[in-house]
Amino acid sequence: MSLPAKLQGRHVVREQTGLGGAARGAVALVWFYEGWWCKVWPGRADQRAIVGDVPFLPAWAVTTALVAIGLAEVALGLWVLSGRRARAAALVQTVLVGGFNAGGLLFSPGQIDEPGRLLTQNLAFVALVWMVAESSAKAAAR
Repeated sequence: MSLPAKLQGRHVVREQTGLGGAARGAVALVWFYEGWWCKVWPGRADQRAIVGDVPFLPAWAVTTALVAIGLAEVALGLWVLSGRRARAAALVQTVLVGGFNAGGLLFSPGQIDEPGRLLTQNLAFVALVWMVAESSAKAAAR
């Protein structure tokens, strides 16, 4: 059974919104996992070691820096979920992922077992981030 043309357009928009919402949720979950689980509680030793290798960061400040980064990542996940200013959120995410990758590879290369895998996975993640941003921007324009 075919829907009238007028209703078909609405049906397609609803489907795209559902997929966009799922993708937005997936991006937010990455930030929640990386921020809360990997940096705040319980935290991962490799993340602590990478932050500990940052030049000029005293050892006593590593925990504070790690928690601050983790909470900022959780906040970023909430921003993504909100769908507000999606392109700005995508730009911030891209800069952070690039900065985190560069910092880890420059200051702590021994802590990253497979740099190629890291870069490949994060490239795919950033592509998803921008797909979500464009989907959100198009939905907001309707």
